[in-house]
Amino acid sequence: MLYGRSAEISAIDQVIARAREGSGGAAVLRGEAGAGKTALLDAACERAGGMRVLRTTGVESESDLAFAALHQVLWPVTGSLGALPEPQRLAVGAALGLAAGGTGDRFLVAAGVLSLLAEAAAPDGLVCVVDDFQWVDRASADALLFAARRLGTERVAMLLAVRGDAPVKGVPLTVDVRGLAEPAAAELLESRHGALPVRVRRELVTLTGANPLALGEIAARLTPAQLAGREPLPDPLPGGARLFGDRVAALSAPASLAALIATAETDLTTILHATTHLLPTPTPPVPHPDAPLASYSLPADRTSAPRGAVGPEGGEEAGPVAADPADGARRAVAELEEVGLVEVVGAGVRFRHPLVRSAVHEAAAPAEIRRVHAVLAELTADDRRAWHLAGAAMGQDERVAAELVAAAGRARDRGGYGAAATALARAAELTPGPRDRAVRLKDAAVAAWLGGRPGQADSLLAEARERAGADAVLAMEIARLRGRFELNSGNAAEAVRILAAGDSLDMLADAVEAASYVGDTAAMVELGRRATAHPEGFLRDTVAGIGLTLDGDPAGPALLRRALARSGELEDAAGYLWATAAASQLGEPDLAGEMTDRAGRVARVSGMAGQLPVVLEFVATAERLAGRLARSQAISEEGLELAREAGYTNTVAAHLANLAVLAALRGEQESCERQAREALAIAVPHRVGLRAGVAAYAPALLDLCLGRYAAANDRFAAIAAAGPGAGHPAVVWRMTPDRVEAAVGAGDEAGALAALEAYERWAEHAATPESRALLARCRGLAGAGEDAFGEALRLHTNPFEAARTALLLGERLRRGQRPGEARAHLRTAWETFERAGARPWARRAQEELRAAGESGQAPPAAVLDALTPQELRIAGLVADGLSSKQIAAQLFLSPRTVEYHLYKIYPKLGIGSRTDLARLVVLQKAPVTGDGMI
Repeated sequence: MLYGRSAEISAIDQVIARAREGSGGAAVLRGEAGAGKTALLDAACERAGGMRVLRTTGVESESDLAFAALHQVLWPVTGSLGALPEPQRLAVGAALGLAAGGTGDRFLVAAGVLSLLAEAAAPDGLVCVVDDFQWVDRASADALLFAARRLGTERVAMLLAVRGDAPVKGVPLTVDVRGLAEPAAAELLESRHGALPVRVRRELVTLTGANPLALGEIAARLTPAQLAGREPLPDPLPGGARLFGDRVAALSAPASLAALIATAETDLTTILHATTHLLPTPTPPVPHPDAPLASYSLPADRTSAPRGAVGPEGGEEAGPVAADPADGARRAVAELEEVGLVEVVGAGVRFRHPLVRSAVHEAAAPAEIRRVHAVLAELTADDRRAWHLAGAAMGQDERVAAELVAAAGRARDRGGYGAAATALARAAELTPGPRDRAVRLKDAAVAAWLGGRPGQADSLLAEARERAGADAVLAMEIARLRGRFELNSGNAAEAVRILAAGDSLDMLADAVEAASYVGDTAAMVELGRRATAHPEGFLRDTVAGIGLTLDGDPAGPALLRRALARSGELEDAAGYLWATAAASQLGEPDLAGEMTDRAGRVARVSGMAGQLPVVLEFVATAERLAGRLARSQAISEEGLELAREAGYTNTVAAHLANLAVLAALRGEQESCERQAREALAIAVPHRVGLRAGVAAYAPALLDLCLGRYAAANDRFAAIAAAGPGAGHPAVVWRMTPDRVEAAVGAGDEAGALAALEAYERWAEHAATPESRALLARCRGLAGAGEDAFGEALRLHTNPFEAARTALLLGERLRRGQRPGEARAHLRTAWETFERAGARPWARRAQEELRAAGESGQAPPAAVLDALTPQELRIAGLVADGLSSKQIAAQLFLSPRTVEYHLYKIYPKLGIGSRTDLARLVVLQKAPVTGDGMI
């Protein structure tokens, strides 16, 4: 019976009702121990009304076992695994211990959990309930929260109960479960103890904070006279902070032993076996020679006695002894049930409340706890055995440490990086050898990093560095990791310094990557020179070629072309990104776009252990440069969410910066300025000049789009003057056509000519038509005349940039009193900008077209404009021939979510099949182009 919880029940009912209608969501029930969260979850399950219910409870003793909670909650629905996309099915199957062959990618596991919940929800919906979420193992918690944030189109309600301030990231709805209002508290007390005097009731409410558990437990310990107000309430109230301490102290020795075992294991059979093993074997007393035979047997009522009872010899009894230890174990567990401290549910034992477990654990001596773990280690296997051995260890023990390392490996293979980090860190504590300890701390740091916990990773790596001693090889491995951590979420300039100290090709490549993010051209040149000392190969040729090309060495482009000739041998996303860098350095945007696209496709299905957000930086940029703004928006939104979940701070800045530029192109001033500020707040202090430059470029581009030429010119000049870490050469080069246009519009002829001269130097070796087209447009703006614009239009391969050139030429023709010639160019520009969603330029082209004498009838809308970014991505993958399962695998969705979006897409576009959708997409899809990666 619930008292005074109508508001909380109403909030829960709303979450369940929305899920039943197909708009799933999650809620966190947050409150102190005993506030009534479990009772609310019980009520939620009862009110599910025909919906399927999955339920589990976090157990503190299992919080280090990867996917322990996920196994419990998903076990009833594993029969639906076959409906999942293969990468997700393999990942979830491996995580649950049902199959081998998982990729170890936690994002794939989490996406699979979402898909499995969606499948299990058919047809009537599903309520997923997790109590004591603060004790759920990290791998399970990450997967469940990933799913919780993506339930919007599923018939799934997820309710997570958590104690106190334990963090639950990304679930917006929180139901605070506080103490009861006084009328509800009075009703609760009256239901159990009858009507109490107002003074007694109010004093109980005040002293307990109206916590339902405290009210019930403490009132039950009061005498009738105290409850009636005839005697004062005791000070302090009975039960104390832990409430259950007195009941634990009153247990018999076997029951106390069984309770202690239950703090470390939940399986009933294991608890009974361990209790049987640890109970003392009875030694029959030697009777007096004249005593009757019955003296050899214990009376039936002597099977138990309170722990600490004084025996006939004046000392403490060894404890209650049953004639059969197995029977004694059963009686011990039964006693725990009878006094209300545990519940036996199926094959498991759980404490009535987590505070019972705390009280039992605190009452035990350290030696008792170690003895229990030692016995449990003999009764369990694999991960459980490893952790019990660790619990039984005194001091350092290599044998136990090795068991934990093996457990960490199993967790890592299944995608449980948080559990692997914990196991490796504990293994390091138990490791006698300093070098082995440092290696295990290093490995723990990597696992923590891949688990999305950069703070823990930094701490572990710092300790590993301290313990590495004089081992130069290990010190360099640790240094490389430090550099990678800095590059992803710290100071990119510091990453260059750390990584440049290494001599291996991998460290030199990492250092070049870091220097490219900073914008430190000199460092890239020097590192490229050093890379030439290594044997030939794809990575060596790429790294050396970039540095030599930047230095003006003619050997550089030859090395880059030799590296690209080997691109057919590439298999991973990292390789394709290096190929992208090589093609971009050569000025071949078409090939760079192709390599970026391949990197994105591989990353989505290859199990990159969380590196997908980084890859999506480049994919989103390529889509923006091609003028596919909606697709770029969708990819950056996805990448931003994944980067935040992974803890990749600098990647967060990258996606925010790209979103700011997209907002500028759409004329959305508030969004542009806000996202640019957020990106700069990360990128500038972290010295990520590439992302700082893009973020600064966004408001400058917004001014240009809105015709604020003077302001745009000033902003572009400031970006060009910014040094490494605050600006970036690639950004300056890529924005120069915009800078020339702003300078001309502002009447800054000298500024326009200076920018053009710099652009001519940068483009000296460019061989692609698009690069020459942009140069011709800049020359036309700077005074070369209409022929330069005409040349640009002939050369353009990027329709979006061609539209910008057509607009500029159309404006010049119209103002030169040649409206007839201007109209065709202006109409083409208007249609392209409308189709791309670049509203400021579309309005500008429309106004010019009207001034040129055309009525201004709107061009036919691109039918795909009706789609949301998510729908647009799904439509594009349908056009590529992918099935719903394959699309789900690439986008980390459930197949049912893909089908849901298709159900929405068809009526929007007035079509009825995948074939029709593919035809529309192909008709409106522009080629991937672009001449840079800013």
